[in-house]
Parts: sequence; C-alpha cells; structure tokens
Amino acid sequence: MLKNIIHNMDTKEYRRIHLAILAIEGGAKVMHISNKEMYKRLKKQGLIHNFLLRYYDELHTQSKEWLAETTAETLTNWEAAQ
Repeated sequence: MLKNIIHNMDTKEYRRIHLAILAIEGGAKVMHISNKEMYKRLKKQGLIHNFLLRYYDELHTQSKEWLAETTAETLTNWEAAQ
C-alpha cells in the first residue's frame, strides 16, 4: 500500500514529505522527545503544512542539523506565543 502511495507521488511532493520527516525526527532529538510527540505538537501548531511543507524551497537548502534546530526552535516559539 505505502509503495503505491509513494509511487503515485510526484518527485517534489515526495521530497517535501521527506524533508518534513527529517525535520520531525531531528527536532524530536533536539528536544529529547519521541518522534510521535514531536509530530503531534507540530501538527497542533500547524507547522507541518504552514512551515515545513510551505517553505520547502528555502528549507531543503540547509543542513539536517540546521533544519532540526530550527524546527525545534520554531515549535517552541509558536507554542509560547499561544
């Protein structure tokens, strides 16, 4: 099933989702939380679609470390603003 979904994605959509996964995993490590918790918190703030996927063109040019740290920092800032 997953292979069919991935096969039907265009290349850019696949890359955008891959970037989001890297950001979730890396950000979770930076924040010392599980990937599942990181996903839930990012989703609650709308950061997956409104940050990671929307700004793919800018974000994918950065290192994995930068992406992880920026994702964690952005999540912390958005949560604090609420």
